[in-house]
Amino acid sequence: MTFEIPDDLRFLESHEWAREEDGAVRVGISDFAQDELGDVVFVELPGEGEEVGQEEAFGVVESIKAVSDLYAPVSGTVSAVNEAVADQPELVNDDPYGEGWMIEVDPEDADELDALLTPEEYEEQIA
Repeated sequence: MTFEIPDDLRFLESHEWAREEDGAVRVGISDFAQDELGDVVFVELPGEGEEVGQEEAFGVVESIKAVSDLYAPVSGTVSAVNEAVADQPELVNDDPYGEGWMIEVDPEDADELDALLTPEEYEEQIA
């Protein structure tokens, strides 16, 4: 099976993606991760203004198969939360790189993105 891996993202080994947009970093889980989880039924996210640390848990995603922690790709302050996924968790399955995003972080150090997997490296990981 082939999974979508956009060229403009970076990834954690734990399958979260990060996209830099106007100085903020938008975060979600990959197409591969949502497929492995199956139908997402619940998403717990932090509140705006909370601090997150790189590779530290910031929330939980629950599916019909499993409950998994969500890990932050960068350190910083949560600047936006996608309330739509709390109301409609299936957005994570339907559009993991679009409407299914989870949080935006104002990064403390944008260079942390450079330590994440490139799309090519992530593709090798899930192959």
